[in-house]
Amino acid sequence: MSVRSPLVRRLWRYYAVYGVGFVGLIVSLAIAEQLGMTPRWIGQIFLFATIAIYALIGVMSRTSDVSEYYVAGRRVPALFNGMATAADWMSAASFIGLAGTLYYSGFAGLAFVTGWTGGYVLVALLLAPFLRKFGQFTIPDFLGARYEGHFARVVGVFAAVLASFVYVVAQIYGVGLITSRFIGIEFEIGVFVGLAGILVCSFLGGMRAVTWTQVAQYLILIIAYLVPVTILSYKVTGVPVPQAVYGQVLNELGIKELELFSEPRENEVRSMYRSRAEEYARKITDLPESLTTERAGQVQRVTELRTIGAPAREIAAAERTLRDLPRTPDEARLKWEKARQDSLARSVNPPPHAEAFSGADPAARDSARNNFLALSFVLMLGTAALPHILMRYYTTPCVRSARRSVFWSLFFIFLLYVTAPAYAVFAKWEVYSNLIGSNIGSLPPWVASWGKVGLVKVEDINGDGILQLAELTINSDVILLIIPEIAGLPYVVSGLVAAGGLAAALSTADGLLLTISHALSHDLYYKMVNPQASTQRRLVITKSQLLVVAVVAAWVASLRPDSILFMVGLAFSIAASAFFPALVLGIFWKRANKWGAVAGMLAGLGITLYYIVRTHPFFGGTMADAWMDIHPISCGVFGVPVGFLVIAVVSLLTPPPPPEVQALVDFVRLPDRVGTLPVFEKRL
Repeated sequence: MSVRSPLVRRLWRYYAVYGVGFVGLIVSLAIAEQLGMTPRWIGQIFLFATIAIYALIGVMSRTSDVSEYYVAGRRVPALFNGMATAADWMSAASFIGLAGTLYYSGFAGLAFVTGWTGGYVLVALLLAPFLRKFGQFTIPDFLGARYEGHFARVVGVFAAVLASFVYVVAQIYGVGLITSRFIGIEFEIGVFVGLAGILVCSFLGGMRAVTWTQVAQYLILIIAYLVPVTILSYKVTGVPVPQAVYGQVLNELGIKELELFSEPRENEVRSMYRSRAEEYARKITDLPESLTTERAGQVQRVTELRTIGAPAREIAAAERTLRDLPRTPDEARLKWEKARQDSLARSVNPPPHAEAFSGADPAARDSARNNFLALSFVLMLGTAALPHILMRYYTTPCVRSARRSVFWSLFFIFLLYVTAPAYAVFAKWEVYSNLIGSNIGSLPPWVASWGKVGLVKVEDINGDGILQLAELTINSDVILLIIPEIAGLPYVVSGLVAAGGLAAALSTADGLLLTISHALSHDLYYKMVNPQASTQRRLVITKSQLLVVAVVAAWVASLRPDSILFMVGLAFSIAASAFFPALVLGIFWKRANKWGAVAGMLAGLGITLYYIVRTHPFFGGTMADAWMDIHPISCGVFGVPVGFLVIAVVSLLTPPPPPEVQALVDFVRLPDRVGTLPVFEKRL
């Protein structure tokens, strides 16, 4: 679409006004803070004002046209589709979780950066232009047409719903974190408050509303991401270009790490955590007797405290400890194993930030290297196979626009990812330099405020009143959110970061919910159950499914599942193993048939789910059962090759696809095949 077209000129004008207005809001709140506005009001204004903007765009973009609702009328310009895709892509995991992961993992965390950006190369080369030429609404649409019928479509629907649901739970969980901290409401209530913002954006206008909302959300999230680290960079180095100068701070951080790791009190604390881990191991081995002994001892302690007339606070703490004890041996094993792992992690020094695959043990270094490569592999292929991302390329006017859209997507994503390592370095420098070694009784207020929601913990295990590094636990999901407070920046910056995190979570949640509702209503209901359904009925079914899935996802998120980044990584493994082999071979290998595709998708997805159950503590698994010591987040590294192998073998052992399906492959893949195939239309 030409830059001079009326639509593009109008979009530039609208979003320019919107961007200037948002900057004006930031400046106004900064002035208001100086005049005495409370942090609570600043946080609420930021969050509710941005949600109101998204809701307004959603209402203005409402539609009852099927093409507009599913693919935004296929007229989104490449640049704006790239911006919307970037917002759809940069979820709470990227915005909130990535900086925290790099903070704790250092070099190893770069697997997320390389995997997520590298995946867009695969999207551009292998999938986006071909799926756009295919020209329908969903990924199961392609599977149903290419692999001759409903069997492959049903497997595709199941995998799309599963991957997207795991992903959307992580986003809504992120919304709960932000709203509970910055609005001051309970986490569980914050989840459903955020859900209302998600539904307003997607319910009335579908992909049309979500697209234009996501462009607005991208502008907010990138401003929110770049402003704090730019200020922090200027504060620490005197240069407001964090991407260029954080290497200097990284060198100084390496020296600081050596000082901390050799400090006697630090080593004393880590020895105490090692002893605690051994005690947990003993209690796990002695179950169920150890649980009975633990409960009896705690009951006796409560009785003694009451007998001697101890302070009410001390009695209440003892009663709470008794109440929180595991009820069954299985629950105790799960809880104590998690506590043991936590104590073990605190008993050793964290890896040096800039060192790749550190450690004296060669086996540990090899394991770290294998997991780095496995995670990069899964994230690249998962990126190229995520249904809610691939759906975005159906919205462009033509194949050429789809290719250009991938370029713009990668550019807009690059702006955030090239900055994330700087965030981690500056945050760690501030914590190591200004927090560690402080008197525990005079810690900054943010420690207590984030401690109330259970995301920052301080334990003076050696009782010296001084905070050691091992005694501080900061949840990786909140590193970015607390950086402004760690650095002592004005609260308006914290509110801005919260608004950006909310924009990232809402934008991705919108796309994921649409993917799930479209899969259930379009692919399952319309394509298989009631092909004669009217347009109005199809949209009613879509919206009802959207509402049901959103409420269920919010309920699951309110249970506080695993970390955001782990859930997102699991979604990538599911998408990679279920979709990538079937999509790539479906486009580039005519011999792939329906039996091979169905068997390959089921085998790849099955081995991935089996591995996660086998190795993740939530399902009772342990890393002792891992293959090649690969962590559960990278379980797709086994599913993808199995999927390719099974598709190839089964396809060669069964009859080839009919001529019309092979003609469909030529139509999708070859540039000289223009127009529409009659048989292709009939198959859809």
